[in-house]
Amino acid sequence: MNGALASTPPGPVEAAPGALTDDDLARLLLIRHFERSLLDLFAAGEVSGTTHTCLGQEYIPVALQPLTTPAFVFSNHRGHGHYLAQFGDPAGLLAEILGREGAVCGGYGGSQHLYREGFCSTGVQGESVPAALGVALHLRRTGKPGLVVAYIGDGTWGQGVVYEALNMAQLWSAPLLLAVENNGIAQSTPTERAMAGSIAGRAAAFGVRYEGVESTCIPTIRRQLAGALAETRCGAGPLVIEFRTERLGPHSKGDDFRPAEYLAGLADWDWYTRYAARYPAQFAEIDARQRQLIESVVRDVLARPLAAGAVR
Repeated sequence: MNGALASTPPGPVEAAPGALTDDDLARLLLIRHFERSLLDLFAAGEVSGTTHTCLGQEYIPVALQPLTTPAFVFSNHRGHGHYLAQFGDPAGLLAEILGREGAVCGGYGGSQHLYREGFCSTGVQGESVPAALGVALHLRRTGKPGLVVAYIGDGTWGQGVVYEALNMAQLWSAPLLLAVENNGIAQSTPTERAMAGSIAGRAAAFGVRYEGVESTCIPTIRRQLAGALAETRCGAGPLVIEFRTERLGPHSKGDDFRPAEYLAGLADWDWYTRYAARYPAQFAEIDARQRQLIESVVRDVLARPLAAGAVR
């Protein structure tokens, strides 16, 4: 392995994805159209600073949400889907990103740094993991229900604090889930060029339970993970789940150096394309509804005055 990306992305595990409930599909499509609209707003000059979309990875937080509730979620720089899967609040999130009234953090947090009860995100790689461990230990010591979910990427395993936290989580049987969204590339560096060994091997070094997920099918993912997550909630200690996924867009806006044939192959891998083909009637109805919803949210938020904490 020379560390170069393959010419095409891996094909989906399931050629025919399992049927989704209307609610699950609506949540998936809410995130997809939110992220697409956000890129349009950025191109129009409405977004200050930078933004990172989760296009292609939306199914991960949607699959996990019912399995982890109640949970405290620690998100990262690519966290819009994590927030929307938990709260279904596109208006509050968009107002925060655009610095408008009604923003979930008053316009102070922007795209990457969000706080709401049960949710916190940060753009600093690895910063959330020890904080998540602290909350998980609080739950264990006080006997409160729930677990703590910390979303990280493959690149975050380059931060030493992740290993310190994982060691303590195992020693103290913390109800902590590390949900690893491994999209095979850290900004513009293929994972193979930056990571020796494997994420499974890193979990094993601490005796931490590990699950590897290749599927993008939400019912399949839930069947695979339900037991392991229930064990974590009931005192079995931390769990690392590695999702082998793909990001459809660049790291932020224009920094995508993957081969053209690789990017062209992502359409066949994308859950959106495959669900549309497999369940056309259900998909078309809900897709149109969520597209219209996001268009309405965009119009509403753009018409609002700037929030007091917004910096333009």
